[in-house]
Amino acid sequence: MRGRRFRIALAALGLCIVTMLGLGTSVRPAAADFRLCNNTGSRVGVAVGYKDADGWTTEGWWNLPSRTCETVLKGNLVAQFYYVYAIDYDHGGEWTGHSYMCTRDKEFTIRGIGDCLAHGYDRTGFFEVDTAQQRTWTVQLTESAEQPPSKPLPPGSPLSAPPTTGAGAKPPPPATSGNKTP
Repeated sequence: MRGRRFRIALAALGLCIVTMLGLGTSVRPAAADFRLCNNTGSRVGVAVGYKDADGWTTEGWWNLPSRTCETVLKGNLVAQFYYVYAIDYDHGGEWTGHSYMCTRDKEFTIRGIGDCLAHGYDRTGFFEVDTAQQRTWTVQLTESAEQPPSKPLPPGSPLSAPPTTGAGAKPPPPATSGNKTP
């Protein structure tokens, strides 16, 4: 009788361990990433910019095949505003804006956004993405004809005012967000 109880207890312990291991591998924290989707028929190169506790950073290039998505920044978003520049490798055109940051032709991570040319980098216009302080965000890159028309800004809106410049100024908002220009 005593040996039987020991075997039942041992079997129950084994079942608990197997169950805990199974739960441990099936429970995953919610994904919190910055993703880009290329919804065009072309290959697209993407660069991103953002400001974290250490200052401004731009990174590139992610090469997105046609009709694919890729996580470009993993983990919780550290900023409300992110900046994107993309180029259509196959048909030309680009997704650009009026927030200027530093890039280069080859893979890069660049700290800072000032004096790009003096540091040997290209000065490139990025468009702004407002994540509304969400933990995760996906940007959809589409052909401009695929985008619904956007509403014009009301007169006197702070986004329609001329951009401010100077040290520490936030780059101004873009003219478009996610629309490809020829």
